Amino acid sequence: PDRGSVFVDEEDITGLNEHQLFRIRKKFGFLFQGSALFDSLTVGENVGLGLKERSTFLPEEIQNIIHEKLSMVGMAGIEDIMPAELSGGMKKRVGLARAIAMEPEIVLYDEPTTGLDPIMADSINELMLFLKHELQITSVVVTHDITSARKVGDRIAMLHNGEIIFSGTISELDLTDDSIVRQFIEGRSENSMKLLIKKNISEKEG
Repeated sequence: PDRGSVFVDEEDITGLNEHQLFRIRKKFGFLFQGSALFDSLTVGENVGLGLKERSTFLPEEIQNIIHEKLSMVGMAGIEDIMPAELSGGMKKRVGLARAIAMEPEIVLYDEPTTGLDPIMADSINELMLFLKHELQITSVVVTHDITSARKVGDRIAMLHNGEIIFSGTISELDLTDDSIVRQFIEGRSENSMKLLIKKNISEKEG
């Protein structure tokens, strides 16, 4: 980071070298907002990419893992399909299968419900909850979708102007009297928010 420190499992990783960071990165899986599937690879090849590059598994073992992870996200039997043939929701599921292929301890989600209709978005929420309990993983979800946040989150933090202005449980979120937080969760645009936006624009232009 530009300043401060980053801790993972109570370990300060800020000053670690590349070799030491690799040990930390193995703990993480990542679901990109746009799924980030490689168009030139099949679904199975996308899911197994990390296994092929970063593990000592035999080819048949990799195929078994690919099948297992695709089955977990409801996408069994599509290993040979190309990403271009998939819908947005299907791509999200395949991206998630890839994220859990290396059996991470933590999965980072970048706007997992963006671009999806309400029904598909809720199915992704349900899938995140299922994987959290089934695999006993920690989920860190970046989202502007307050419905999704309420459904999948045990704790919620809100960032504003680079600072955390709220951190707490869903119950604490509902009880907060912070005006900015309330306007966001209630979807209201009022004078105080408009003034803040205008102030931020003026500061950037100045």
